[in-house]
Amino acid sequence: MKRWLPFLKSDPTVAVIRLSGVIGTQGRAALNDVTLAPIIEKAFSKGKPVAVALQINSPGGSPVQSSLIGARIRRLAAEKDVPVIAFVEDVAASGGYWLAAAADEIYGDPSSIVGSIGVISASFGVHEFIKEHGVERRVYTAGKSKSMLDPFRPENPEDVARLKALLEDIHGNFIDHVKERRGDKLTTDQDLFTGEIWLAKRAAELGLIDGVGHLQTVMKDRFGDKVKFKRYGTKKGLLSRFGMEMMQDAAHLIEERAAYARFGL
Repeated sequence: MKRWLPFLKSDPTVAVIRLSGVIGTQGRAALNDVTLAPIIEKAFSKGKPVAVALQINSPGGSPVQSSLIGARIRRLAAEKDVPVIAFVEDVAASGGYWLAAAADEIYGDPSSIVGSIGVISASFGVHEFIKEHGVERRVYTAGKSKSMLDPFRPENPEDVARLKALLEDIHGNFIDHVKERRGDKLTTDQDLFTGEIWLAKRAAELGLIDGVGHLQTVMKDRFGDKVKFKRYGTKKGLLSRFGMEMMQDAAHLIEERAAYARFGL
């Protein structure tokens, strides 16, 4: 009734965006800018929220998608003049922390894992295996670096050097983002950019987050007991709801499980 009577004050509303899973373009459950764009846009625009809360549970993933999602959040926060507050659940590591750093404030559960500000690239080398089994690898390229890091060939030191240079550049972008967003809150007594992880209490001491707290408690303390929560997130397809995942999602689910396992989850 209140919304139809302009002279009556409405209860404050906090828009809640759930960001859960690996960040990337593969799999229907992956977090990426294309999938999240309409959700984020709606959360900032619908109903004039007093704040946007990010519920984050992500071990990371694509640095580009992390950057695109974070940039969208910052753009809308500036356009709508709405504060953004992140709440870490199990983990906000690597790209997950990139998303958290897009918020104006970050809170976590005492056992939340935070950090992993680094970049990783992993693959396999199977050239000895195929050699033992009499398999001959044939590759034809135009451009001497076109087959860089081919797992079916012996590792080339020049290729490794090129890869490490790329990883250092991406790491530099990550560091710049964290420093820009967290500013003077960050401690200068410890190197925070080694890829190390911390629990929330220690992360708060280091300035990586602002404190220990849960979404409803923090929001009610800030906006009153009558604050309402409007939740936004990706919806699963009909087959997913009945547990019938498509084959194309199987590899993504395994990869996601492995990503969380890196943090003991």
